[in-house]
Amino acid sequence: MNSATECNNNELNALTDSIMCKVQTVQQKTKESRRCSFRLTPTATYRQLIMVILANLGIVATGMGLGFPAVSLNQLTDSDQDFHMTSSQASWFASINAISCPLGGLLSGYLLDSLGRKKTILSFNLISIFSWGLMIFRISSNNNVILIQIMISRFLIGISTGLASSPAGVYSAEICHSSLRGRLTLGTSIATAFGIMLIYILGYFIRNDYQLISTIVCGYSIISIICCFPIRESPVWLLSKNMYDESLNNLKYFRGVKKNDNTDYDEIKNELDELQRAVPHRTSKREFKETIGRPEIYKPLLIMIGFFGFQQFSGIFVVIVYAVQFSIEAGVSIDPLLCAILIGLTRIVTTFLVGIILDKWGRRPPAMISASGMAISMFLLAASTWFPEVIGKIPYITVISIVTYIFTSTLGLMTLPFSMISEVFPPSARGQCAGITICCGYLMSFVAIKLYPGMVSSIGNENVFAFYGLVSLLAIVYVYIYLPETKGKTLKQIEDHFKNKSSSGSQCSEIEAKQLFKA
Repeated sequence: MNSATECNNNELNALTDSIMCKVQTVQQKTKESRRCSFRLTPTATYRQLIMVILANLGIVATGMGLGFPAVSLNQLTDSDQDFHMTSSQASWFASINAISCPLGGLLSGYLLDSLGRKKTILSFNLISIFSWGLMIFRISSNNNVILIQIMISRFLIGISTGLASSPAGVYSAEICHSSLRGRLTLGTSIATAFGIMLIYILGYFIRNDYQLISTIVCGYSIISIICCFPIRESPVWLLSKNMYDESLNNLKYFRGVKKNDNTDYDEIKNELDELQRAVPHRTSKREFKETIGRPEIYKPLLIMIGFFGFQQFSGIFVVIVYAVQFSIEAGVSIDPLLCAILIGLTRIVTTFLVGIILDKWGRRPPAMISASGMAISMFLLAASTWFPEVIGKIPYITVISIVTYIFTSTLGLMTLPFSMISEVFPPSARGQCAGITICCGYLMSFVAIKLYPGMVSSIGNENVFAFYGLVSLLAIVYVYIYLPETKGKTLKQIEDHFKNKSSSGSQCSEIEAKQLFKA
């Protein structure tokens, strides 16, 4: 009897152990499932996408501001108009916004760290509304007063543009999962490209009425600022202000956790703890001066300033600002405004493709391919004037060269500098570093845009094209030597990369180089 009872007890214990084992397995799988449920679920992707779109709505208006001279200079320089500008005044009209852009860039760094990402985004939308209002309403009929008012408007548009250059990108990089970051940080570039195309389309259909165009842009800015209020603040900034609970709640939201789900997800807490270690506090001005000598700060800062330099002096912004005039000087055979629309359309279509390309190829290969295509396009434009009997007789060679230039520039040199400033700087000094970089970039933009008309007059348009081609060739070398690869890396891994002694882009593997240059 005892033997039978003991046998039954053993069987019962074995059955219990088996059941408990299965229960533990199910619980473990459930726990693992929960740990991953916030990562790249449709809900998480949707939330990140919506927030990025809302943050970038105002960037469309800054894109319109960049392309505005292309569609308004013909009217503003027409001597038959009651108010018109001289050629010197027109060059200032086209470039004065680039002077104020650095001010906006520096202001952006301060506001990002002190007010947060959301309020900085609201700020540049508010300035945009006011600046376009000045372009619409004339406070006097005196031509000198009108000129001053228009210049002030363009100056404020520049501040808005500089202020808008980094907040949305920084915000996107901080809320997005690393696997989505490459695509979603391109929101700023896509919005800018869309704004440029939209202003060209408005200029094509609304000719000789810059005030009506300004009214449409101002109305759009009002709508965009209203749409910004639902934006949730970045967890990184909240951590810098010691708002741990708010940061945790926002991070849960961005990772797709339901509102009433109070589950403690280990991976979310680990991510937040990692962010907290990276952002112990906001870097003050004094601390920034002391820490700028650290490699994780000065290395990406110098690299990105140089990257922006090649972007500006390869002619990218010159083509945007002087799209119609550039097309005429290049000798296009179609309506220059229609060519400008083709430029804008090519840019926005390519920008959408860039997200896919960056996710597949990373940052360095597209940048080198971009610079190569830009160089070829510019040399073809120059050659069409140097050898009119050979190159110049190829049908639509100028239109093809310009469109190819826009296509290839958007693949890398136009979009990458703006998207990478959101990745390469450490969180504790990201706002200040981004502001300094944008400041330097737009100072160089002013020089390039202001000098363009004089360069064409002094050395001829064909030699200007050749100069842009040469700069593009040098950009290939610069990218290969210095630009780091950030594809698939977390922000902490990128920071650690610059802390190492070997942090230049030339440290890429031989496999990467062979894949890029293989026949």
